[in-house]
Amino acid sequence: MLTLDDLTEVRRLVAIDAETTGFRIPGAAEIKKMPKGLRLPGIIIEIGCLELLRDDEGWKTGRDWHRRIQPDGPIAKASMAIHGIHPAQLKDAPRFRDVLDEFEDFIQQDVLLAHSASNEIDFLNFEYARVGRCAFDESIFSENDFVCTQQLSRSFFPGAPGSLDVLCDRLWIDRSSRFDHHGALLDAVLTAEAFLKMQGGFVQDDTRSVSFGDQ
Repeated sequence: MLTLDDLTEVRRLVAIDAETTGFRIPGAAEIKKMPKGLRLPGIIIEIGCLELLRDDEGWKTGRDWHRRIQPDGPIAKASMAIHGIHPAQLKDAPRFRDVLDEFEDFIQQDVLLAHSASNEIDFLNFEYARVGRCAFDESIFSENDFVCTQQLSRSFFPGAPGSLDVLCDRLWIDRSSRFDHHGALLDAVLTAEAFLKMQGGFVQDDTRSVSFGDQ
């Protein structure tokens, strides 16, 4: 994953989060054994993005982009309990291939920011392969495209649980909108807020103060 040191010349970041069906992504070897012509269902049902722009005073938030997506498959009950998105709500939603141009226009070639970024990498690579942009054993996105706030948080809070909820609480970020259900755009916004606090190099939690200079 990219670090803060890698962002010295970066002028734009895109915080991103995806909500999913909750089902496991099949591996490339497993997919090769499937019957020819089988249409794999999607994994992503919602994507939310928020841009961060750097100016002379630091980072600031900019535009956002958000879409719900038809996966052409079931959604796990456990996932519905988390994000509150039911199949009936996606009846008229576009498919991933239908929003791909919009998505790429928004993220451009800029560095992406996510919490537990390895999940977003896996989700996006699967969807890109499913629409034929690459093979299932290839990758469009890699760790070199992402800054991970979960990884970054370990510099400040060693040993603390890695969830976004815990990080928001440690950073005194209001996550009350997340109490009932998660949301892709909401989580992208919270991820961006966490990054903005941590990239300043100083964090106050309930027990101690930490700066990157102490690491």
